[in-house]
Amino acid sequence: MKNILSGKVLIAMLGIAALLLCGSLAYILLMRPAVSNLNMAAAPSALTIVPAPSSTPRPLPPTQTPFPPTPLPSSTPAPGKIALGVYVQPSTGGQGLRVRTNPGLSADFFSAFDSEVFLVTKGPEQVDGYTWWYLTASYDTARAGWAAQDFLTVIPSP
Repeated sequence: MKNILSGKVLIAMLGIAALLLCGSLAYILLMRPAVSNLNMAAAPSALTIVPAPSSTPRPLPPTQTPFPPTPLPSSTPAPGKIALGVYVQPSTGGQGLRVRTNPGLSADFFSAFDSEVFLVTKGPEQVDGYTWWYLTASYDTARAGWAAQDFLTVIPSP
């Protein structure tokens, strides 16, 4: 294999590099904008003092805390009797309770499990041969509706 980096080639490469370097410097010097009448006076400055943070607590805006439904004032019901402000559980033998949007057998419903706890907040109403009570789940107020008294059992307040 022939040596391609001979002395002549190296000198030619150095000459081209020097020529390019000189041409670049000449271009930079000739093309820069002309500096005329430079005002070397100091520019006005302003000192802004930013106070350090203090340890004074800022009052936080009030937040709304949802409260569970409170039992409505009523006379004290007899033990085991359904009344306003009493907690109940479905007692269907594990088949689930149909909690309806309105009192009556024709209203839309959702199913509730026998282990769920509800607060009686409205009622009673007599429709379709049943006594209906409005129930609200203590853990989720969206789970609320009417249920027939025959499928409810009174429990102690949780």
